[in-house]
Amino acid sequence: MPSSPPADSPLPAGSEDGSRRRRWGLWITGGVGGTLVALYAVVTPFVTPALRRVCLPFVPATSAQIENVLKMLQGRRGSVVDIGSGDGRIVIAAAKRGFEAVGYELNPWLVWYSRYRAWRDGVHHKAKFYISDLWKVSFSRYTNVVVFGVPQMMPELEKKLREELECNARIIACRFPFPCWIPDRTTGEGIDTVWAYDLKHSGGFEARNLEITPERES
Repeated sequence: MPSSPPADSPLPAGSEDGSRRRRWGLWITGGVGGTLVALYAVVTPFVTPALRRVCLPFVPATSAQIENVLKMLQGRRGSVVDIGSGDGRIVIAAAKRGFEAVGYELNPWLVWYSRYRAWRDGVHHKAKFYISDLWKVSFSRYTNVVVFGVPQMMPELEKKLREELECNARIIACRFPFPCWIPDRTTGEGIDTVWAYDLKHSGGFEARNLEITPERES
């Protein structure tokens, strides 16, 4: 009689352990790789500003700064724009006061979080946020401009706003004033100081012109 085929012999215990270790190695490698990719996606938008020509880091506005900005907006009409809106708290506070408020921010995570906060607070129809570089945006259609800047950017931003804004605009600077303009109003103290510049008063522009224009001989 023909003999029956031999039964499959089991794999050696060492070979089975090696296969299991390889599977664990692949899972761990995939997990570490995925974590690094996720960290890169989250951290890069926060680190990138430090590599730009002018570093504009994200520093949340304090409650006192927000209140001081709102004081400077009292009696004002028109739209509000926050240059470098961060987590959106200035824009949302202005929207709650009835303004059409817009924020421009380069960090997409902060923009998405700002949109969520505006929706959560019920002002998403009045508060809009956009991912954009402030140097590539025209602010000509806004009548109230809020700026949380750093000293290195203020001279160039001063020139940009002077060229783009209408004469009825008000610029509200937080933490650092503009280098040449004379403020019409100031409130707060220390890091909570806020300066307001009304462009319908020519004092700010005159101060700048005196600073950069040499006298001509008659």
